[in-house]
Order: sequence, then C-alpha cells, then structure tokens
Amino acid sequence: MFKQSKNNNKHFDILDVARGFAILLMFIYHFSYDLDYYGFVNLDFAVDNFWLNFRTLIVTLFLIIMGISLYLACYRGLNIKNFQKRLLLLLFYSSLVSISSWVMFPTAMIFFGILHFITVASVLGLLFVRLKIINLLLGISLILIGQFVEHSMFDQPYLQWLGLMTTLPIAVDYVPLLPWFGVVLVGMYLGQLLAQQPTNSFLRRWQSNHPVGNALALGGRYSLHIYMLHQPLFLGFLYIISLIVG
Repeated sequence: MFKQSKNNNKHFDILDVARGFAILLMFIYHFSYDLDYYGFVNLDFAVDNFWLNFRTLIVTLFLIIMGISLYLACYRGLNIKNFQKRLLLLLFYSSLVSISSWVMFPTAMIFFGILHFITVASVLGLLFVRLKIINLLLGISLILIGQFVEHSMFDQPYLQWLGLMTTLPIAVDYVPLLPWFGVVLVGMYLGQLLAQQPTNSFLRRWQSNHPVGNALALGGRYSLHIYMLHQPLFLGFLYIISLIVG
C-alpha cells in the first residue's frame, strides 16, 4: 500500500508545540489526580464535570495531533523501519502500563488506555490515508456513534476495547476505539489540509523563537517517553512529601 520513504520534509514545528501543550495539560491533570490519591486534596475525577471535560480535552488534543502526524508520515511514503520501531515501543510501553496499573490498582487495571489505543489506531489508520474528505465524514460519524450508540453485547470483557458498552468499565484509564478513532480520522483529514500548504506558507515556516515555545516543542518531540516517565516521578515525589508531612 505504501512505498518506503526516508525523508519527505513532513515535519511541522507547530505540531511539536501543540503536542507539548497537550503534555502540559496532562501534567496538570495527573498531578492533581496524584494529589487526590495521596490525600492532599479531595477531588472527584469520576463525577466532577470540570475534570471529565478536562480529560476529554487532553485526549482530543493528543489524538487530533496523532491523526495529523500519521497522515503526514504516510501520504508520500511510509518509513517502514521507523514505523515498526515506534510500534514496538508502543507495544512495550502499553504492556508496561497494564502491568504497573495492575500492581497499583488491581481492581481498576488499565487494559485499553491511551497507549493501547494509539498502538491499535496507528496500524488501523494506515487503511484510511487515501480517503481524503471521507475521513472527515467517517470520523464525525464514528464520534456520534461512539457517543450515542450502546448495546449490552459490547459489555463482554473481550469487546470492551471497542466501546459502545452500556456501562463503563472500572479502569484508571480507558480510551475505547469508539468514539476516539473518529477523532483520529478527523485529524488525518486535517493532516491532508496541512500537507497541501505551500512550502512558503506560515504553517510550514513557523518556528518558535520564545523559550516557552521551545520548551513545549522539545516536550512534543519526546512526548511518548515523557508520558511514561512523568507519573512515576510525580508519584515518587508526592510519596516522599507524604512521608515528610506524616
């Protein structure tokens, strides 16, 4: 389906900054969650609309950017070696997340969280690169289906990764295929629009010349590793603080 390509000048610095901004929001969410976990604050992440909407915003940003990046990585030829390396890293990290969450939260293990979703969506998305505006229409349709369609058949444990359940599973992180793959498809359509920008366009030429923007861009380039490292650091830091304050 895709010819192999080494470098097609597909990089947009503005995407790194946007991804870095999503990471910053994720830091805020997870640090607040960890503060609640250790009892420093009393927050309800399962019910409070602020935190529910905040999480939705973060996941949406990540997956829109993922869809854009996936299209840009594929539309002129896929670097198969780099794709395989990243896929193996995602498989390793998602397995590590499941194991560690099972140790920490045995009754709320992460069986299909954000990394599991990205792993599956990265492969599935390859089938949709050539669909152009169909991606936008199909993406919106999948979002609506995921939001408003449910059936008890999908309550079965082996189907819960798809979504469409009548009751949400108990899991610390849960990002089902529906509606979220619809968000990825919308991102792929936006990636198509971005790829059509002329070489001298603002979006292609833009580079941050501000320390904050540079820091966000750096974080965006290493987002996967940062995702894996930040929670152990947050939890470890707060654990030490909890021992000090008694």
